[in-house]
Amino acid sequence: MKRIVILLVCLCVLTAMQAEKLSINVERIWEGDYCAFTSLVHYKGMYYCTFREATAHHFNSKDWSTAGRIRVIASKNGKKWQSVAEFKEEGVDLRDPKLNLMPDGRMMLLFGGAYVDEEGKRHLVPKVCFTEDGKTYGDVQPLVLDSRVDPTNEWLWRLTWYNGTGYGVVYGSRFALMKTTDGIHYELITELGLDRFPNETTIRFLSDGTMTMMVRTEEGDKHGMWGVSRPPYTDWEWTEMNLILGGPDYLVLNDTTLAVGTRSLYGSEKMMMLKGKPDGKFEEVCLLPSGGDDNSYPGMLVVGNEIWVTYYSRHATPKASIYLARVPLKWFLTPRTNKYYEKKW
Repeated sequence: MKRIVILLVCLCVLTAMQAEKLSINVERIWEGDYCAFTSLVHYKGMYYCTFREATAHHFNSKDWSTAGRIRVIASKNGKKWQSVAEFKEEGVDLRDPKLNLMPDGRMMLLFGGAYVDEEGKRHLVPKVCFTEDGKTYGDVQPLVLDSRVDPTNEWLWRLTWYNGTGYGVVYGSRFALMKTTDGIHYELITELGLDRFPNETTIRFLSDGTMTMMVRTEEGDKHGMWGVSRPPYTDWEWTEMNLILGGPDYLVLNDTTLAVGTRSLYGSEKMMMLKGKPDGKFEEVCLLPSGGDDNSYPGMLVVGNEIWVTYYSRHATPKASIYLARVPLKWFLTPRTNKYYEKKW
C-alpha cells in the first residue's frame, strides 16, 4: 500500500467579505502516479473516495501505458485510507469516476472509457458497476443509452438521484438530459440546446423538486451556465454565471444556499470554494492549497459542521496527489455580499 503523508496546513484565506486569519485542515490522502478527478461519499459507515490514476492528465493513443485506471479508497474516519478496489481495461483510458448511492441501497461507480478505433477516431463509452459493501464490485458494463444517443460518442459525466430516478447529462455529439431507474438503462428527456461547447455538468435538486444544473463551457468567454427547471424538466431557464468552471461540483445546503467547488482560472489555477444562491451568482469563500496548473475536480460532502472536499493538485508533489480539506460549514451560510454579486471570477 502506498505511503500516506498527512499535511496540516494553516493559511491566510481571503474571503469575499473580508481578510481573516483562518485555519483549514488539509491532508494528502493518496499519492503515487498522476491522480485526478475525485468523488466522495459516505456509505455504510465508511468514507469512499474514487479517482483516476495514470501517468499524465491525458492519455497518448500511441502509448497505451499512459491509459488511466480507476481506484477506490476507503476510510473509517477520514484519516487513514486504504485501497479497496482498482479497475483497468486493456486499450481503454478510464477517467472521471463518480460514486453514487442508489435508492436500493447499493453504491454505484460511474466512469468513462476512452479508446481509439482502427481509423484513429476517438470514442468514449460510459461504464458502470455496483457494490453492496464498498469492497466487492460486480462486473463493469457499458451504459445502455437511448437509441437517439450515440453509445460510442457520449459521456454521462455525473449522475444525481432524486425520488428513485437518476438524472445526468450526456455530452459529445449532443448535449441532453437523461434519466434512469436502474443505473444501466437511460432514457432521453430533452435536448438542452446550449452552445459554447457545454460539457461537464452537475445536477442538484431543491426541496420542491426543482432541478438545478451547473454546466462548464469551453468556447467564447467560457463562463459557466446555470439552469433551473421544474418537472418534467423539459423547459429550462438559463443564466450565464459569473465564473469559469473546471470539474464543478456543488451542494444544496438549503433552498437559498449553495456551496460550490471548482477550478479557479483567474490569476493562476487554484482549487476554489464559493457560495451562492439558486440565481446562479456566486462569490469566493476560499482558495484551498493547490497549484501546479492542474487541480480541482472536487468531491464534496457535509460532515457535521464541516464540508469535506476531496480534490487533486500537484503543488506539493511532482505528480498530482489527492487531498482532503475540511472547510467550516458556517463560511457558506453567511449572507452573500452585494459588493461581489457581479464580480467576474
